[in-house]
Amino acid sequence: MTGASGFCGGRVARAAAASGASVVCLGRGPGPLGVHRYWDAASAVPDLSGVDAVVHCAAAVGDPAPGSRAEAAMRAVNVDGTARLLRAARGRPVVWVSSASVYDPGRDRGLVTEDHPRSNHLNAYGRTKAEGEALALAAGTVVLRPRAVYGPGDTQLLPRLLSRVRAGTLFLPGPDVRLSLTAVENLAAACLAAVGWPPGAYNVADAEPYGRDAAVAAVLRAHGVRARVRHLPLPLAAAAARAAEAAARLTGAEPALSRYAVDQLAHPVVLDLARARSRGWTPGRALEDYLADVGAVSPRWG
Repeated sequence: MTGASGFCGGRVARAAAASGASVVCLGRGPGPLGVHRYWDAASAVPDLSGVDAVVHCAAAVGDPAPGSRAEAAMRAVNVDGTARLLRAARGRPVVWVSSASVYDPGRDRGLVTEDHPRSNHLNAYGRTKAEGEALALAAGTVVLRPRAVYGPGDTQLLPRLLSRVRAGTLFLPGPDVRLSLTAVENLAAACLAAVGWPPGAYNVADAEPYGRDAAVAAVLRAHGVRARVRHLPLPLAAAAARAAEAAARLTGAEPALSRYAVDQLAHPVVLDLARARSRGWTPGRALEDYLADVGAVSPRWG
């Protein structure tokens, strides 16, 4: 397991251990269990001695300003780190966790198969994940493409959503759309199953897409946040994103709003799961399950 100290990698590591596997966690910090081997994905070749299969979850995430140090660091991990991992893993099965962010945002994504074009990315994350997975696919690995992974311990999706609430209102760009989301438990199950799948790319998400507005409102309620969901005209949201990105180029900081963030919320993105289902994988977790757990354990955020 790489990235086992993170949200997704930690969940996969625990699922692997529960299945009876002996887990080796590679990363700068230890995972939740198993043996820890230090690995800086941005600069070093990992020690895979004694390892039978690799699940690669380690990644640099975020929305860095173009030309910033953060963008260079993201490339060092997501592209160069992938190349080093693949060299070390030669001959072993590898499951490389990618992202639906690799898909071309300029094409219709009402039902996205794995053959959807992967170009015209709106930020460094999409570009570097696409470049990294291209290396992985060329090396004969299994590539998984989840979208908007959520669940207990999430440090990206939910905090960003909650931070956008202002004075009891959350503005979302454009009208309501249908979106695929991926429960972290569904991703973990796919990672373990995919060790035995034929090489290639596979979409991974919950069984059915969600209406954006209803899903967001339900998440806010589950975390005790009283807020109305309102719509911001898409042209206005796009203009605000362009202005924020221009300001970020001057400071090198991550933009407060980006074209990528607007795109991810404003357009339908539904993943076709037929290829993963054909291998016997079935997503067993849904947003309703997560919300029920949140309500039972922690009715208020924080």
